Amino acid sequence: MSNGRVLFILTSHDDLGGIRKTGFYVNEAAHPWKVLTEAGYVVDLASVKGGVPPQDGRDVTDADQEAFLSNPHIAQQLANTSTVTDYDAADYDAVVYIGGHGTVFDFPGNKALAQFSAQVYDNGGVVAAVCHGPAGLLDITLSDGSYLVAGKNVTSFTNEEEAAVGLTDVVPVLLETALNDLGAVHHPAPNFTDNVIVDGRLVTGQNPASATSLGEAIVKVLANR
Repeated sequence: MSNGRVLFILTSHDDLGGIRKTGFYVNEAAHPWKVLTEAGYVVDLASVKGGVPPQDGRDVTDADQEAFLSNPHIAQQLANTSTVTDYDAADYDAVVYIGGHGTVFDFPGNKALAQFSAQVYDNGGVVAAVCHGPAGLLDITLSDGSYLVAGKNVTSFTNEEEAAVGLTDVVPVLLETALNDLGAVHHPAPNFTDNVIVDGRLVTGQNPASATSLGEAIVKVLANR
């Protein structure tokens, strides 16, 4: 018996400004997946364009990543992901925007993603994002027309972290700045440390180190709805 369903949203963008390849950051999917599945949730995947989503940051020594990628339900989906338009928001208790640098290129401006997530939230569900995943939060507006993040406490990959990895001038959007510009209250922690911010049914994590804690926070919020 499943507790419910959670949809992970993955980037389809694989080019990091011509510098190197990118994609969805595997541990940011694998670690929340482990927490959520152990709590009884079924995790489905969607990507921006469908098909095979590009991967980044895979660590073959990470047993949780390998378990995620080899899980039959996950592997079947990764071989040919659906898009959000293939799913019904009413079927999902939570939507999670998985990070990776690709997201800042193809999450912003995507109306289908924003509308799907708004429906999940308006239905009483959880909207979550980790690292660069909050790029998917920038366009979500609620039924009253307000931005989901306006006035909310959030975090994301920080401007300082972007500078530390040398990509400030490569990414099309700096998430900390963009979230603040929409009226969110951004809470940065020291670079590359575990930091998860919960504001009602909005859950955000700062970076890859926050992936497991993000999953735990989602489970807790869902249990207390």
